[in-house]
Amino acid sequence: MRFRKIHGAGNDFVLLSDLEPDGGKDWPKEAERLCARRTGVGADGLVISRLVSEHPAVLEITCFNADGSIATMCGNALRCSAWAAHHDRGIQRMSLHMAGVVHEAVVADDSVWVTAEVGAIMPRRLQTVINGRPTWFDSAHTGTEHVVAIVDDVDAIDAVMVGRLVRHHHDLAPLGTNVNFVQSAGSQALKIRTYERGVEAETLSCGSGAVAAVIVATMRGLVARRAVTVHNRAGEPLMVRPHDDRPNRTQWVGGPVTNTFEGVLA
Repeated sequence: MRFRKIHGAGNDFVLLSDLEPDGGKDWPKEAERLCARRTGVGADGLVISRLVSEHPAVLEITCFNADGSIATMCGNALRCSAWAAHHDRGIQRMSLHMAGVVHEAVVADDSVWVTAEVGAIMPRRLQTVINGRPTWFDSAHTGTEHVVAIVDDVDAIDAVMVGRLVRHHHDLAPLGTNVNFVQSAGSQALKIRTYERGVEAETLSCGSGAVAAVIVATMRGLVARRAVTVHNRAGEPLMVRPHDDRPNRTQWVGGPVTNTFEGVLA
């Protein structure tokens, strides 16, 4: 079984494309095994991509987090899947189906773009103390659950410790949430750190988190309702911009994709 190790702006995955049907495979267990950093390939998630239709181009994408749970939305997994479809089949525009939601995807020369659907936004969802200061988190659903705190300096925060506490906060039970710390980084630019549910660690980049950060930052007046650059821990920024046809409920998120290596699973 051949695989790709691929990452979208630092958010890395084991990607399996066009597998033969295997009804007996325990994919959650496989995700835990393959994503283990020391004993497996090592990744934030396992992504399975299947071509459903070539004309028009439609792919079914399933993403398992490193702990074996299913991701309802993962922008970087979608972007990596679109890159692979373009590389393998020459497809430039396609529809990607993940967890019952249809996403548009476009592969350009130096970036891959996918859509994220924006759901409920709840200001001041919960409060906690960070470095001695009471801090509010707003929530924004961008295909999956996110909370966002606007802070002065993301680098001064213990993102793992605080992220884990907020991720398991009783006000967010039973699902929990992804946790984002965001600061202004100049005109139409943000800096972000994300603790991801399912990975249970800080990741270098998060596509749906970047969208949530822009939604909250726009609501808070930090950025205008147009393209925003989101700087992440990987040093490979993502760009978020409103969809031309559905600016109030759909955002594009785009950035680089890197095919790191390919191999055969034992």
